Amino acid sequence: MPVLNPNAAGIDAGSRSHFVCVSQDNVKEFPAHTAGLHEICEHLKAHGIKTVAIESTGFYWQQLFAMLQANGFEVIVINARHLKNVKGHKTDVVDSKWIQLLHSIGLLDNSFQPDDFCKELRQYTRHRRSLIQSSSKYIAKMNKSLVLMNIQLRTVLRDLTGESGLKIIKAIINGERNVDNLEKLVGKNVKASREAIKKALQGDWRSEHLFELSQNYEFYEFTWQKIRETDNQIENILNNWQKESGDELKSKEYKERQHKKPRQKNDPKFDVKLFAYQMTGGVDLSEITGVNINTILTMMTETGFSIKDKFKSCNHFASWLGFAPNRKITGGKVMSSSTPKVRSPLAYAIRQAANAAGNSEGRLGDFFRRIAYRKGRTVAIIATARKIAVIIYKMLESGQAYSYEYAKDELEKVRKIQIKKTQRIIQHFNIQSFELQLTV
Repeated sequence: MPVLNPNAAGIDAGSRSHFVCVSQDNVKEFPAHTAGLHEICEHLKAHGIKTVAIESTGFYWQQLFAMLQANGFEVIVINARHLKNVKGHKTDVVDSKWIQLLHSIGLLDNSFQPDDFCKELRQYTRHRRSLIQSSSKYIAKMNKSLVLMNIQLRTVLRDLTGESGLKIIKAIINGERNVDNLEKLVGKNVKASREAIKKALQGDWRSEHLFELSQNYEFYEFTWQKIRETDNQIENILNNWQKESGDELKSKEYKERQHKKPRQKNDPKFDVKLFAYQMTGGVDLSEITGVNINTILTMMTETGFSIKDKFKSCNHFASWLGFAPNRKITGGKVMSSSTPKVRSPLAYAIRQAANAAGNSEGRLGDFFRRIAYRKGRTVAIIATARKIAVIIYKMLESGQAYSYEYAKDELEKVRKIQIKKTQRIIQHFNIQSFELQLTV
């Protein structure tokens, strides 16, 4: 095969060392520390290397990727699932030689990489998401301790960590045992009757469960303190971006075009939609049914809003998210057409938006229920998520407001393609068309 990248190298990244292949007979191991990364750059320059391919192994490749880019190399990151190794004994040396060979003949595609601004924000938001997941574990443990003491708060309160729930838990930890005093801490908006609340607060006050409840409450409060600190850091980064870009839209224009949606409990306190509105040049993604602040923040930090420069079309964007079927055909027979499993925070956020859209009124909700009735809710979530991804792409591409017709136009294109395929099948099998004549 012709060599398309004559000055190409392949690197198999690892936790302790990196194996660098500059040619099929030249493989060298370098340590993973900072001095070793500088040695790799000098080694590549000495052999006249211009482009480097790295297999994305965990997160061990990221520092090497940044170092190579800073030294002027063209670096591509390869998805490990797209890299098929040769048969035989698998070693790091063989992997690096195989990567170098495939890269030199142009058979490797570069994976999507966000810009530096998105990378910085992404690190904070992913950390924030992990903190929220940790806090949910402490909520479950607090509920367990209360149930073991036969205090059934969950039967009268929808949210255990709401304002009323936290007041009661804090009072119990501080030694309050009087049911009447605890009942007064429950807000007036709670739908349960006062008699039911009093019965739910009668329990067996065991010391071991009170101790566990106290520690889990402290862990929960500490975690949310760190979440608020992370939110402040994210807000500072966005404020700095706003000052540097000089792209400050008038608050009056923003408020007039806002599509009001209820704020979720875990949403940041700062106005995420305002920053997204400025970054997109006046596009309000929250107008899409099911899309909330979490969806917008995840997209801001995972890909950014300039997706039209990174993906050729809305079909490429939907496929990258894992919303397109991965067809496997052999002998003219389709063996599988299921969607691939993509572990992307953005794909997960859009699937959540699709699930929320299925519980709402509107055209997206009607589409969701129509698919769910025929093929089940799981398929409906993927199909609706693809529609939302197409709508997001079209809105950011055109800079216009939300319109369901974006997804409808794309569906019409798919329908025309299916008609053409059916016509080719008819011509292939020489099927003659006929007309049914009705006689009265």
